[in-house]
Amino acid sequence: MFVIPAPTPVAFNLFGLPIYWYGIIMAFAIFIGMLVGNKVFNIVNADSRRDIIIEYAPMIIISGILGARLYFCMLNPGYYFSHPLEILDIREGGLSIHGAIIFGILSIIFMAKKTKVFLLSILDGMACAVLCGQVIGRWGNYFNSEAYGLPVKSQNWGLLIPEANRAAGYTDFNLFHPAFLYESSLNLAGFIFLLFIMLKFGKKYKGLTFFIYLIIYAVIRFFIEQIRIDSALNLGNIPIAEVVSIILFIIGLVGVLFVLCRSFSDKK
Repeated sequence: MFVIPAPTPVAFNLFGLPIYWYGIIMAFAIFIGMLVGNKVFNIVNADSRRDIIIEYAPMIIISGILGARLYFCMLNPGYYFSHPLEILDIREGGLSIHGAIIFGILSIIFMAKKTKVFLLSILDGMACAVLCGQVIGRWGNYFNSEAYGLPVKSQNWGLLIPEANRAAGYTDFNLFHPAFLYESSLNLAGFIFLLFIMLKFGKKYKGLTFFIYLIIYAVIRFFIEQIRIDSALNLGNIPIAEVVSIILFIIGLVGVLFVLCRSFSDKK
């Protein structure tokens, strides 16, 4: 029997203020991700401005967090219109990776113009940073008892979700698929592959790593959504995350073709 127990979301109290595991894990994920992204950028772009990702990390992080929170709140408009002050409270979760990607890219465009560094080179390094961070960050969902899947048929294994955190219609079930763990594991495999692409082809094919990241994560998220039952918002019967994943997949595929075609034409 292998049952993943329901954790406590609070790590400790500081002067009476609860400090949540979610926030600790997300901070650690961002820190490690930025270090990794900066390192691979320096390796691949040895002739460029060094440590540029670390230098502009505060701007990228703030943009990503704001985007992640605003995107999440937009997917839950009814609740946050009624509780506007809670928009600022992210200690217990409520961040969307899709929002972080969109706003993060906008800040990186500004960063590229300001530093005169090729945009796709920065995006390649940040793609490694983000996917690395996602491997760690998904564990924050575990401590919040969120991002879980359908109930498991067997009672010998699964993720135990407290009744208060169970989605409507599933309150009579105890054990669910640990979707957060599935996604974290798939992200790890994707990160290893992405790192190989970056170190092997990143110098020759600028932008390839970034566009492959869009494809990798779009595929992972699309299939994880097939079992998740706590998606924030649906378009009809289709979770909005699936729609966004399809869009990212198309952008990634077109981007890969663009990079390869551009490289081929340059050889001519």
